[in-house]
Amino acid sequence: MAQNRFHTGPGPSQRQLRVGELIRHRLSELLLRAEVHDPDLNRHSITVGEVRASPDLKVATAFVMPLGGNEADVALDALRRNSRELRHLVAKGLNLKYAPELRFQLDETYDRMDDTRRIFADERVRRDVESGLDDDDLD
Repeated sequence: MAQNRFHTGPGPSQRQLRVGELIRHRLSELLLRAEVHDPDLNRHSITVGEVRASPDLKVATAFVMPLGGNEADVALDALRRNSRELRHLVAKGLNLKYAPELRFQLDETYDRMDDTRRIFADERVRRDVESGLDDDDLD
């Protein structure tokens, strides 16, 4: 099996990041314009937060969330049901060797940010963070 000569780190390669971002833009555009003819999908305003491409670029996982998080399961089912048509439309708009298989997952980033804010708002945590700062750290 061929080795990647340039990417040696544990994270995604530059190529994976670039392709993921291209797919994210194209997918967002398709969902905004309601180019898929499915009323269940078109009644939701869906945000595509991130797309992660596999190392071989044949699978792309899109992290999505409907506006306000309402009916997230219904929107996710509609996306999964229309993944073949979305795959075709995404590939048509991009110049890739292979049309990546699209997989959809709910984006839990916003939930984790809320949890983090809630933790930092706790008086005990705030006291611990403030007591750990010295005058030298503030310079």
